[in-house]
Amino acid sequence: MLIREAAAEDWPRIWPFWHRIVAAAESYAWDPETTEEAARDLWMGPAKRVYVAEDESGTVVGSAYLTANYGGPAARVANAGFMVDPDRSGRGIGRALAGHLLAEARAHGFRAMVFNAVVETNPAVGLWASLGFTILGTVPEAFDHPRHGRVGLHIMYRALD
Repeated sequence: MLIREAAAEDWPRIWPFWHRIVAAAESYAWDPETTEEAARDLWMGPAKRVYVAEDESGTVVGSAYLTANYGGPAARVANAGFMVDPDRSGRGIGRALAGHLLAEARAHGFRAMVFNAVVETNPAVGLWASLGFTILGTVPEAFDHPRHGRVGLHIMYRALD
């Protein structure tokens, strides 16, 4: 698998799984009816470093972004978002993207990474924990999950030093 910085022309290859994941309303606190234009701005905005994972055939099977979570004196705390094509889940793509982004975050001077809203029923919670993230707290019943009802949103953290 190749992980590389995304280019603008990668967006049409990201959008189909981005849309599918957000429209399912199970793992992202973004409007399930987000338009493609708004989605591109959310995912590939100018403050973000965006990456794609390609399989051996050159198909984009996942994407992630890295950005500062805060500004000013707290700008060395990163935030990231990850999406893997649901048809490719369970193949280590998320773990590979996470490893890549953790290394990129360190290389760009970030001292820590925080996820602001991890849906507590998201299987990725286990992945993040296995990579050293801890749950700082949970906002109870903050997310209306289509199958599980009201569930919490975790705030997860990892130092990068």
